[in-house]
Amino acid sequence: MKSKDINLISLFEKSLQEGPQQNLDEIGIVVQVGDGICIVFGLTNAVYGESVTFEGGNHGIILNLSEDFVTIFLLNNNILVSEQEVVTRTGDVLKVPVGNKMLGRVVNALGVPIDALGDIVADAHMPVEASTPSIIDRTPISESLQTGIMVIDALFPIGKGQRELLIGNRSTGKTAVAIDAILNQKGKDVICVYVSIGQRQGNIARLVRLLEEKGALEYTVIMSADSSEAVLNQYLAPYSGTAIGEYFMQQGKDVLIIYDDLSNHAIAYREMSLLMRRAPGREAYPGDVFYLHSRLLERSGRLLKGGSMTALPIIQIQSDDITAYIPTNLISITDGQIFLDTQLFNNGIRPAVNVELSVSRVGGAAQTKAMKKMTKALRLELAQYHELLSFAQFGTELDEVSQMYLRQGALAVEILKQNQFVHYSFIDESLILFLLKENLLQKINIKDVQLFIRQFVSYVESVYQEIYDAIRITKDISPEILEQLHVIAKEFSSIFVAEDRF
Repeated sequence: MKSKDINLISLFEKSLQEGPQQNLDEIGIVVQVGDGICIVFGLTNAVYGESVTFEGGNHGIILNLSEDFVTIFLLNNNILVSEQEVVTRTGDVLKVPVGNKMLGRVVNALGVPIDALGDIVADAHMPVEASTPSIIDRTPISESLQTGIMVIDALFPIGKGQRELLIGNRSTGKTAVAIDAILNQKGKDVICVYVSIGQRQGNIARLVRLLEEKGALEYTVIMSADSSEAVLNQYLAPYSGTAIGEYFMQQGKDVLIIYDDLSNHAIAYREMSLLMRRAPGREAYPGDVFYLHSRLLERSGRLLKGGSMTALPIIQIQSDDITAYIPTNLISITDGQIFLDTQLFNNGIRPAVNVELSVSRVGGAAQTKAMKKMTKALRLELAQYHELLSFAQFGTELDEVSQMYLRQGALAVEILKQNQFVHYSFIDESLILFLLKENLLQKINIKDVQLFIRQFVSYVESVYQEIYDAIRITKDISPEILEQLHVIAKEFSSIFVAEDRF
């Protein structure tokens, strides 16, 4: 036997002893494609959620595993995928770029910039799907996240790390409340992430321009998965946005993330599930639609080591029906809801917050002492007002006490009205609510109330700076300050009357 043959035999023996080569790429073949989804045969060791690449340049994610094939959703509708095309595993889950350079940018669901401002240099890449922080890693919510909207800060305070649902019909001001919350974080060292799901590109363009004009874009990341994009991008967007928020949270920073809106997210997931031929349940949603949102919102919270992520998910309902499938799921997951009422909106009460159907399960734990003292009876006064109002509409004669309650409730409704882009600090809110609580607005005409409260706050801040600063530093209104405020209110009322404001 020749030496060459002996060498070949030894090489064969060595190969057989070592087994199959470990560095061979596992590839699959596309056997069916359509509607942004394809069936691939051959990826026997594939993992759920794994990212794959196509020979033609497209990318996708494995979202269904069967015995003989896998189902892959395509990330790009513009790159064609044909049958018999080769698919290669990446061996890793989908990750998005994160980092400080993301601030002030508009990106898609994959973290790729779409604002024509150049590439983003990422500090790191984080998985789109991540496990939620454990109970041991969390700490109770005790710090307030000021929205600048008095009806929310007074009656349904939002704490850093809380999940508060914004719910209402179309065009009731849900997004307006969320945008005001972003604008009010200016100078408060809070990072904001706005996730747009299934919205029009024009809405995003207007939002970017608004935030830029107000100086809020510099601390905000905007993630857009508009209605023209692949359904997979609309499904991934909230998870990708949360991954960006988690990066900042793990650095010890406070994050506010807004999902606008999760109705479109659920619809996108329903479409994907039907394409994968999963059994439909109530309203044709798949059985795991609750887990879809619970695993998303549970990633928000306040960490023991520092840092928090506050979630404001938005959900759209029809005909004020909050008992539909997706709204009830989200109400049970979140720590409260703010219900925006169509009738109140049409009556000019804006923000159109329905006080009776709204709640914050964190409550006073996320409120300053000053606000707690000034809002003790506010909810009761509003409840009495709405009850008496129904009697008054029938022409029922009311006694003096009832008329006083009716007047007090009307004043409360009036001072809680607030135009968009007008924000109050907790000191301003405390001073305004002080006027209501101490019955110092009873002699003011309803039409003059807004002017009176704004000028009173400005008067205290400019003339009695030491009192204003004392409330800001201590976050409380002591009995001594309360006495001084009574004197100041009488003093200001006389000035207001002298200017013929009644």
